[in-house]
Amino acid sequence: MSASTFRALLLLLYGTGMRIGEALRLCGGDVDLGNGILTVRGTKFYKSRLVPLGADVHAHLRAYLALPGRVDRNDQPLFQSRLHKQVPRQVVEKRFRILCNLAGVRRDESSPYQPRIHDLRHTFAVHRLTEWYRKGDDAQALLPALSTYLGHVELHSTQRYLTMTPELLGEANRRFERYVCGGSDE
Repeated sequence: MSASTFRALLLLLYGTGMRIGEALRLCGGDVDLGNGILTVRGTKFYKSRLVPLGADVHAHLRAYLALPGRVDRNDQPLFQSRLHKQVPRQVVEKRFRILCNLAGVRRDESSPYQPRIHDLRHTFAVHRLTEWYRKGDDAQALLPALSTYLGHVELHSTQRYLTMTPELLGEANRRFERYVCGGSDE
């Protein structure tokens, strides 16, 4: 897997919250750059869904696909090895561990749970919720949309991804303070 392929994959995972398996199964025909939409097929629970792309992810994906030797046919994997085969998940996970080690990204040394590629999905969900709070959006009303976007059948599946971060706590506290002080929480 080339560096440009790995970078594009990481940006897609972080920017969409897709599961690693979903991203690796994408083919050229699943990408609609004209409308900025990915079609994710045969996901968990054998469902399919449309994933709209934000402007940054859309631009990065467009640039990646414009590189020489990328997807020529609709049935070719979007993220290919040098032999034009689907990149194996184990290769991505190993590269991710190497990248984390090089960047010094790790949890406490005693923790058996070091950063995983799947954690990008958690990060996406928390950052989305934090941004809704920052913008004054009704986060509670938007949670079902986030759940659908992530491909979850039930809201409680999405709640597992919403761990408290200092940024999220800060935004929630600001909203609560406005509410308590008589201002609007919107």
